[in-house]
Amino acid sequence: MLKTAMSRKLLEHIRQRLNAETGTVRHPWEGRYRVALVYPNRYHQGMSNLGFLTVYQLLNQRADCLCERVFLPDPEDLAEHQRSGYPLVSYESQRPLSDFDLVAFSISFENDYLHLPLIFQLAKLPLFAAERDDSQPLVLFGGVCAFLNPEPLAEIVDLVAVGEAEPILHSLLSCLRQPAAERAAHLRQLARLPGIYVPSLYLVNYAGSGQLREMTQEDGVPPQVRRQYLADLDTSASRSFVQTAETEFGDMALAEVSRGCSRGCRFCAAGYIYLPPRERALDNLLEQVDAGLCQRPKIGLVGAAVADHSQIAPLQQGIIERGGQLSVSSLRLDALTADEVATLHASGHKTVAIAPEAGSQRLRDLINKGVDEAQILAAVQLLADGGIQNLKLYFLIGLPTEEQADLTELVALAEKIRLVWREAGRERGRLGKVTLSVNPFIPKPFTPLQWAGMEQENSLKKKIRFLRSAIARMPNTELISESIRSAVLQAFLSRGDRRIGRLLPELAAGGNLKQLCRKAGLTLDFYVTRERGEAEPFPWEVIDQGVRRDYLWQEYQRALHGTFTPRCAPGCRRCGVCG
Repeated sequence: MLKTAMSRKLLEHIRQRLNAETGTVRHPWEGRYRVALVYPNRYHQGMSNLGFLTVYQLLNQRADCLCERVFLPDPEDLAEHQRSGYPLVSYESQRPLSDFDLVAFSISFENDYLHLPLIFQLAKLPLFAAERDDSQPLVLFGGVCAFLNPEPLAEIVDLVAVGEAEPILHSLLSCLRQPAAERAAHLRQLARLPGIYVPSLYLVNYAGSGQLREMTQEDGVPPQVRRQYLADLDTSASRSFVQTAETEFGDMALAEVSRGCSRGCRFCAAGYIYLPPRERALDNLLEQVDAGLCQRPKIGLVGAAVADHSQIAPLQQGIIERGGQLSVSSLRLDALTADEVATLHASGHKTVAIAPEAGSQRLRDLINKGVDEAQILAAVQLLADGGIQNLKLYFLIGLPTEEQADLTELVALAEKIRLVWREAGRERGRLGKVTLSVNPFIPKPFTPLQWAGMEQENSLKKKIRFLRSAIARMPNTELISESIRSAVLQAFLSRGDRRIGRLLPELAAGGNLKQLCRKAGLTLDFYVTRERGEAEPFPWEVIDQGVRRDYLWQEYQRALHGTFTPRCAPGCRRCGVCG
């Protein structure tokens, strides 16, 4: 019925994308539990997300389940939806979201929360859970944001998948297929599953200061929901099961190398919420490489610390021996080798990115980066000598205790890097470009710096102006930076509690964040720039990540004293995850 009603233009757009894909799974609609897997951004971004593709594959591997994808419409499709009133539909069968049993959001970036009001509006579903009835699908929230801090969406979603998909999906789908007579009873059943958080079963009490006083739960519901993770990555593949040219990585097949990172950078959420570090065996990875090379000539290696894989050299060699090229999602300054650079150059890489993170050694020690200026310059020299044309450098500003002297050292380091790059360019007869990507530090949940506040917006803008002016005087060097306003919004959403969810519709409509907070009786600085006390409870601590709170506080104190903490290794019991 819907197919005949939809415009030919919109249908043709969907058909063209489906026809351009390889590996899409299609099953009969009837007799299966039906899941609409929603990525709250555009198609080309969702199809670049390896976690999204892996969940899609895991669900469709089940004989009793059918999963179809849904994306935020592109601007031309959005205009068509709004003009005609057609509901948002799935890609595979063009059915509205209301036809599904479960609508599951996979969210990796907090700023994508702003797309939710539009998606629910287009889907013709109430945004807030309390307004949906038994005739409408359950709404689930998964992805990185779900186990970093689910509270901003607590009044929107029915349930949250806390952790990695592989250990959660089997028991979740089994319970979903056997619903109780009432929605409320069904949610109570689901709340007893490992890794499932049902926000409506928890009552939040705030103190007069606005801080969280306590969170209580219904009988039979755990006070905290333990994050679930896959102990043995070799038991479940994670690669580009669906290939499409319409993504940033459309020319390559992605393969996950590892999860977690042992380095312990104190600002990095991914480094803590994916503990313990795990890696795939070489044979397992080469199987994924073989499958990927059947579709694309290049393999993209994905992981928080790809270069730390114990078999990275034979893995790269295996790709080359199979006639493939490779791309890596991250490079370690202190793990870079001439052979790795040569492989990247042979694979067609014209630009490579590295992350010094801070310009001064004092701040690199604060964040536990574990590299010094000599190592940074040595890595730059390796890349320059290896024929890489352009270099991108990632830096943070606004780290705790940062002073003007630290920014001056950042400029000095950039000049030293530029000179190394210039000399190599002269030798090869072509000057490449050095790009500094400089962005504000955002204190994230479950990191040692979660107690710190974000620097004030005006101060950050002043620092960006200083750096932009200094870098502008350096030939073949540029500075790029994300919007400070967007960074403040990300901090607000990542550190918020369930009170801020009610602001999303007006925020999505372009409302002023500070004014909306004031209207709701909230204060922006309370969430973003305020430093927390040691004992203050956090809204995100309804999640049990496994990392002890006292360990994170200890690391915060070590950060302020510039004390280095060695990377975790097999047998390590420091943080509590492996205890």
